Amino acid sequence: MTDKPQGRAGFAKRALVIFAFLLSIAAAAAGGAGWWAYDRFHRPATNAELVRLVIAPGSSLMQIAEALADNDLVADARIFALGARLLRRDRRLTAGEYEFAPGLSVYDILTKLEEHDTVARFFTAAEGLSSYEITALLNTADGLTGRIEEPPPEGALLPETYRYALNDSREAILGRMADSMTALRTGLWDRRAEGLPIDTWEEAVILASIVEKETGVADERPRVASVFINRLRRGMRLQSDPTVIYGITLGRGPLDRRIRRSELRERTPYNTYVIDGLPPTPIANPGRAAIEAVLNPLETDDLYFVADGEGGHAFAKTLEEHNRNVAKWRAIQRARGER
Repeated sequence: MTDKPQGRAGFAKRALVIFAFLLSIAAAAAGGAGWWAYDRFHRPATNAELVRLVIAPGSSLMQIAEALADNDLVADARIFALGARLLRRDRRLTAGEYEFAPGLSVYDILTKLEEHDTVARFFTAAEGLSSYEITALLNTADGLTGRIEEPPPEGALLPETYRYALNDSREAILGRMADSMTALRTGLWDRRAEGLPIDTWEEAVILASIVEKETGVADERPRVASVFINRLRRGMRLQSDPTVIYGITLGRGPLDRRIRRSELRERTPYNTYVIDGLPPTPIANPGRAAIEAVLNPLETDDLYFVADGEGGHAFAKTLEEHNRNVAKWRAIQRARGER
């Protein structure tokens, strides 16, 4: 005859075994589900080619998930959305233009959207362009919003390559270019050479714009700058053709012909064959190197330069030497059939 206490103990023992068994089944199921979820989130996507996808502002999590699924980036939109919620990353996904390389996992894609790792676009303004020309280029740049109606003052923009994202505004890019020029002033003006015949940053930018338009050879800029610095010190006129051209075009494009003799004699605020000193404004937007060349020019006795026929210039200390260089250049032009 079995006593009751032993019966109760046996029942409790059996119940504990059953509970442990059920718990192990649940743990195994949870573990299996966890592994399944991990596998789904780290399995490479099936897109065979690079996918570019624009996530519109205000898109819901499900709209984002469905767009990814439509492009074979995730296997199941609902699983992506559920995983994003479980990881508490669903509210951190950002709109924008994205590129997804083949083989990214769901986790990689989620991270890219969360970190706003959007497509990088670039706008490049070459040194020596006028503000009108830079504005015209910016107004035709792809993927930007708004339109710039009025160019900023000449010389206010720093020519460089600027990164932007889809639907950034053109005004914002222009503002960054102006801010970059302001920052450059802070970095360069206090490190200028002593004794320059330039009293202000604005005058430095004016002269740098002339240097920028006179030569496209980077190594020549400090020497071209030295010629103009020497002329200013001696009270000589700069006699720069690009300033005459700017007086004709006002920076709205290149002059598609040679300068006429009458234009070299015409008095305009920009004709440095006629006026003394610097013109009233820059004639272009100079780059950093041209400004550095003006603020720290080579120490030379050069007063003249002319094209040498090989893409650079021949420099001279005296008018006699310069005239010989000019004669050589004229002979090269005649041999080329130029007038």
